Amino acid sequence: MKSYHLTVLFLGFGLAIIIVQLVRRDHIYIRQGVFWITIAALSLLFGIWPYLIDALGEVFGVAYPPTLMLLVAIMVLIVKALLGDIALTQVRRDMRRLNQRIALLENEQAGSIEAEDRGVRGESLRGSAASLKTRL
Repeated sequence: MKSYHLTVLFLGFGLAIIIVQLVRRDHIYIRQGVFWITIAALSLLFGIWPYLIDALGEVFGVAYPPTLMLLVAIMVLIVKALLGDIALTQVRRDMRRLNQRIALLENEQAGSIEAEDRGVRGESLRGSAASLKTRL
């Protein structure tokens, strides 16, 4: 086993430990944690069995197998970025809807408070007028 194989093995193992700790501390959601644990597991797999890349390159007919790994990594990162954008769009849409609902509720509440104030003022004015009549 070559030194860079050990490096990949240790990096994969370290990444797996860090991801598990982040999920346990609730710094990332489990759904994203599963993705990163899968990446760490693949790193461990390639660290343990480095010639798997050569075998996969041969199966897919790639002349230089490490480029296959880089191509797959780039595609996975693009899909991950796309999924992140989709999630961000959903969060922003939900936040906008919640802000609109809050604005509607505040408007309704302000309208009911104004109506109550008018009612209280009207009663106090009527009471003042009645007390003036009794005094006269």
